[in-house]
Amino acid sequence: MALAAGSTTRLWTLVAREFWRKTRRRLRAGPIYRWRYSGRTPERVLIAPPDLRLADPQIALEIYYGRYPLSGHMVETGGKSPFQINVPNRGWQKSLHGFRWLRHMRAAGTELAAANARALVSDWIVMHGNQISGVAWEPGTTAKRVIAWLQHSSVVLQGAEFPFYRAFLKSLAMQIRYLRSMAREMPDGKDRLRARIALAFSTLSLPAPASALRAATRNLAEELDHQILPDGGHISRNPMTVLELLADLLPLRQTYANQAEAPPPALINAIDRMLPALRFFRHQDGSLARFNGMGATIHDRIATILRHDDTVGAPLLHAPHSGYERLSMGGVTVIADTGLPPPVDISNAAHAGCLAFELSSGRQHFIVNAGIDTYGAAEFRPLARATAAHSTATVNDTSSARFSHSLRVSDLLGSPLIGGPQHVPCKRIDQKGVQGFVARHDGYAARFGLLHEREVKLAENGNVLTGRDRFLRPGGAAIRNNGRDFVTVRFHIHPDIGLLHDEQGRLTLAASQGDTWVFTCAEVAPEIEESIYFAGLGGPRRSRQIVLAFKASEIAEVHWQLTRAAVAGYPENN
Repeated sequence: MALAAGSTTRLWTLVAREFWRKTRRRLRAGPIYRWRYSGRTPERVLIAPPDLRLADPQIALEIYYGRYPLSGHMVETGGKSPFQINVPNRGWQKSLHGFRWLRHMRAAGTELAAANARALVSDWIVMHGNQISGVAWEPGTTAKRVIAWLQHSSVVLQGAEFPFYRAFLKSLAMQIRYLRSMAREMPDGKDRLRARIALAFSTLSLPAPASALRAATRNLAEELDHQILPDGGHISRNPMTVLELLADLLPLRQTYANQAEAPPPALINAIDRMLPALRFFRHQDGSLARFNGMGATIHDRIATILRHDDTVGAPLLHAPHSGYERLSMGGVTVIADTGLPPPVDISNAAHAGCLAFELSSGRQHFIVNAGIDTYGAAEFRPLARATAAHSTATVNDTSSARFSHSLRVSDLLGSPLIGGPQHVPCKRIDQKGVQGFVARHDGYAARFGLLHEREVKLAENGNVLTGRDRFLRPGGAAIRNNGRDFVTVRFHIHPDIGLLHDEQGRLTLAASQGDTWVFTCAEVAPEIEESIYFAGLGGPRRSRQIVLAFKASEIAEVHWQLTRAAVAGYPENN
């Protein structure tokens, strides 16, 4: 109860802070403060920073014909400006006002595309440039827009007449001043870091005094030191955040060099840590492990980023600061969550997946977590974040961490993760021919008086994965048969994997091309149940899961094993 009380106090402290932050933001957007965002208009753009995000000329053509495929949703404007229509999808609106789609106009490389880009920027300036409100002026969206306008200024200004040229630079300068005013009060997390990145870009790309560059560089360095962990992960523990931030940090490093300015050591060091971290989360097919807000992987995007990785050799196997372990042997990869939840104020996308793992063999995934449908309906997010959507254990069909679903909280903070594990000790196992870990979490201790301990070992050149799930009471007392000790251990199967019984009655997991794995458990007969895989590129897909269900008072420890079987034409130990 003390844990719950402490979490509740922390939550309402955050609510009060965010309420006050939004109140100040509204004040700063009003007429009393607006004069602070006016000032001298830059004469020109000195340099257009590079953009590493993938671009598609076909999307530029779609936009020309009034079709906007943004944030997973297609909206047809019927000849109107997209800034004139009311689209209820918030993700689509944020993508529209973030202007990252300008890269598709650049990729088209035609005068028509440049004219269309200029017309759309002009529409935004007229309709939203002087009204600081709504999604368009949320600081996170403003940061994306500032970066995009600078990166694609050569396209937007191609063939522009002087009045538009001045209006563009005047609006850009106003947005930069607004962002500079708001950045220090933004909530912790990637949006605040991106705001610092945008301000650093602005001092390099536009005429600015040396003092402004020094201040922007110093603020960026402080934010990088705070948000990027020593092992290269992000404080949110979301693998996707590492990828997204690298897509901005790598061009920023290059822009410093292009302007003959020394990048701050914090920027260089952060990138040098984050690139190996990105490789840490990759399976052999190039996709990222589905933990803490990670959805479908766009493989080309990762490949583009990793071209800048000068390191060689195998990825790291141990990420203690981010709270993950990696086992890799014989073409088999296991990635496991062995860490504490992120802080409450940046846990809006975090999952209750402590001690969950994923298993891939070659380029095929076998054991997965459900992941998220990045652009899907919001009502499915709680299901994807629950412990039951992960390949780990639940007690009494309850998640190992709680989520706040209060309407008063969600309006300000979303749905943060509260009351999760407080202690997750983990010990790495590296022996001759064996990689593994032993970890334990107390996410069920306060409610059910149970600890969950998981040991996983990969051995025999990756051919055997053994696991042990143990349940015990703090202090070592016997588990009581009180109706609150029902345990379910789940192994979610990737939708592309066939699940059937072999001649001996054992469960086999078979890929259409590649390996077959055999699942066995000594103490409990495995069952097959329906599941759902949210992280498919085409949206959610039906899948299945292997389930071990038992009472901890009767069976306190289960041992399971996944054994790779040879397949004709496929080298067993490759």
